Amino acid sequence: PALRTFNSVLTITSSLIACTLIGTAAAAIFTKWVLLPMNEMIHATKRISKGDFKVKIQETFDEHSDFGILQRSFNHMATELDGIEMFRKDFINNFSHEFKTPIVSIQGFAHQLEAGGLTPEEEREYIRIIADESDRLAKMSTNILLLSKLENQAIVTDKSEFWLDEQLRTCLVLLEKQWGPKNIELNLEMDEVKYYFNENMLSQVWLNLFGNAIKFNPQGGFVKVALVRTPGKIRFTVEDSGPGIPQGAQTHIFDK
Repeated sequence: PALRTFNSVLTITSSLIACTLIGTAAAAIFTKWVLLPMNEMIHATKRISKGDFKVKIQETFDEHSDFGILQRSFNHMATELDGIEMFRKDFINNFSHEFKTPIVSIQGFAHQLEAGGLTPEEEREYIRIIADESDRLAKMSTNILLLSKLENQAIVTDKSEFWLDEQLRTCLVLLEKQWGPKNIELNLEMDEVKYYFNENMLSQVWLNLFGNAIKFNPQGGFVKVALVRTPGKIRFTVEDSGPGIPQGAQTHIFDK
């Protein structure tokens, strides 16, 4: 009986030790794979709440698991918030710099109109200048807003599938009032291409590019647009008969 009792105690003790070891190992694994990533996310969330939007967490879980989706979504959120913050700062900086000249001009001519003593011709001229500068401010605000959005929106939303070649034709039609009076010849060589992106955002890129090609073109010049689809790639080119960008300025074509 004593031997059986000893064996029973030994068995129970061994079982307890084994359970303790298994529990300790399980706790260590749980801490490593669950608690540590959660603590990292909590720490990163606190940094975001203080305005640090450049924080990122390691995506340690399978991307299709709940934790993996949570980690990936967190990083996407941080990236988008960082883009919004850069957009805000850039817009304020550009606004204060670019808007100063027309605002000063409007103020100056408005004060002269208020002071009186002007001829009817001078009044009409000053009013015209104020109206023109106001229009310029409106266009500048739209352009700066768009530029900042294009530069800083890291995650492009509102994507859809559309015909890229048809979009290019539509943008050229919208600019007919610019190239028509200058008798500019359009030469289009475009494959049919379906594309997946934010359609409105991309159309602004084409309008800006075509607008420059037309603006600096001489009377009776040409604009050639080509869209070629190759395996795995889409190549777009635009060529015009304008003077081109001076050699010294070509290094700055992507500057603001």
